[in-house]
Amino acid sequence: MSSSQDQTTTPVTTLEQDLRNTTADRSKVAPGEIAVGVVIGRASEYFDFFVFGIASVLVFPYVFFPFLGRMEGMLAAFIIFSFAFLARPFGTALFMTIQRHWGRGVKLTVALFMLGTATVGMALLPTYDTLGVWTILLLALFRILQGFALGGSWDGLPSLLALNAPRHRRSWYAMLGQLGAPIGFLVAAALFLYLVLSLSSEDFLGWGWRYPFFVAFAINVVALFARLRLVVTDEYTRALEEGELEPIGTREMLRRQGYNIFIGSFAALASYALFHMVTIFPLSWISFNESQSIHDVLGVQLAGAVLAVFGTIASGWIADRIGKRTTVALLACLIGVFALFTPMLLDGSPIQQDAVILIGFALLGVSYGQAAGTVTTNFERRFRYTGAALTSDFAWLFGAAFAPLVALGLSANFGLAYVSVYLLSGVVCTLLALRINKSLEASD
Repeated sequence: MSSSQDQTTTPVTTLEQDLRNTTADRSKVAPGEIAVGVVIGRASEYFDFFVFGIASVLVFPYVFFPFLGRMEGMLAAFIIFSFAFLARPFGTALFMTIQRHWGRGVKLTVALFMLGTATVGMALLPTYDTLGVWTILLLALFRILQGFALGGSWDGLPSLLALNAPRHRRSWYAMLGQLGAPIGFLVAAALFLYLVLSLSSEDFLGWGWRYPFFVAFAINVVALFARLRLVVTDEYTRALEEGELEPIGTREMLRRQGYNIFIGSFAALASYALFHMVTIFPLSWISFNESQSIHDVLGVQLAGAVLAVFGTIASGWIADRIGKRTTVALLACLIGVFALFTPMLLDGSPIQQDAVILIGFALLGVSYGQAAGTVTTNFERRFRYTGAALTSDFAWLFGAAFAPLVALGLSANFGLAYVSVYLLSGVVCTLLALRINKSLEASD
């Protein structure tokens, strides 16, 4: 039986606590080393997700839904896009059980193998014309497996990073884990841009689109070994145990700390709602209306991703000076202002459309950089490991899972004003959650 399992099933004695205190200095791990593992892991995971998201616009309507119109094909692809986010909390629950029985190394290996296998499975799928409805069902199955795998890939490194970072620089180290998302999008968009520019439309839809999915598998293999090198060593095992970062059962977690999970999820909603509104949705809207060429949009989004990387880095500096919660609240307000002008800009000239993408990415970088762990300190120490994972799962589910589907569907049928409504609802949820959390802390 693993030591992590022992801790979840037996109380910590005074002698055990004394032993932890005496070994704390010897098992101290460097925040910089943890940060490298966090960035590599998150970038590889989000690369997989953004490859699917971009393909939902550029490829899947033609390859898997040729019997539908262009708009309906994208909406059908976005429905399947949401399946991974629905499956993710269940993946977290399943793999927490695996970790309690067989350890972090087994959990992480199985999760990333599942993620890579599902992604490669998508690359090998025949077209609808070849296999019919079965190819759509297999695409949906692989997408669900991606969600399960991403839930299971939680390694606890962000929580360990927060506990080991210097107190006055915790916001700086917190943003390092968030860098993975804009980096993952940057690589995915760059790869698709290269293929779109290098291949004819027939070759791209025939075989070229499959290449990013194979690349995703290779990246997952590299990320797996990079992360295993950290999480299975004795040094990191002791550090996780001393931090009492345990794989708590989901039922107990929701019963004991459920309110913190949902407050944390809604506190990040403005940022997560914005995420797919500047990455996947503009690509789908501009593609459908043919107001710009696809390679021009991808090029602008690459520049936006660079802005998001710098914005994420800047968020650490800002939050260390004015506070994480103040930063998240301030950016939520700015996202609200941005939401009011978004319909007008997206419905305008190519320059105006580019402006909404670039401004959106800049806001996203600063807000998303501090969105994770806004209320993580509310968790009791032993619940922080599982609590951080589930909070992230539900934030993505509530804020981002249906963003492309809802935004494109409503905008196409009722106008772009509904984009503002969607973003503003996220802003309201964030500000309310932060206010409720502050009131709870005051009452404590």
